[in-house]
Amino acid sequence: MTATERAVELTQAAAAAAEDKLAQDIIAFDVSELLAITDVFLLCSASSPRQVRAVQDAVEERMIELGAKAVRREGEREGRWVLLDFADVVVHIQHQDERVFYALERLWSDCPVVPLS
Repeated sequence: MTATERAVELTQAAAAAAEDKLAQDIIAFDVSELLAITDVFLLCSASSPRQVRAVQDAVEERMIELGAKAVRREGEREGRWVLLDFADVVVHIQHQDERVFYALERLWSDCPVVPLS
């Protein structure tokens, strides 16, 4: 099984919104083979808590335009690692320090990468 077309569409839109707010190191993994709860993990970094929130706002705004609403949010208050769960896609917006420390790419590196452009 691979990520649905809808999941890929949402992932690409979320990545573009994050890029518009200057998020860095944007990458998406198709985790549909390993997880039943979602198809794609989108990871991106920001250099400050303020930028993390700006990326979060941009991603949520774009997803709402596409008819996708976050079913769960975590980490908004701290602005260090925000998780946005849109069911088909889970977006991780991490401060650069958290990104290095948790190294989610290593955990999911065996999964196929979703093309973002």
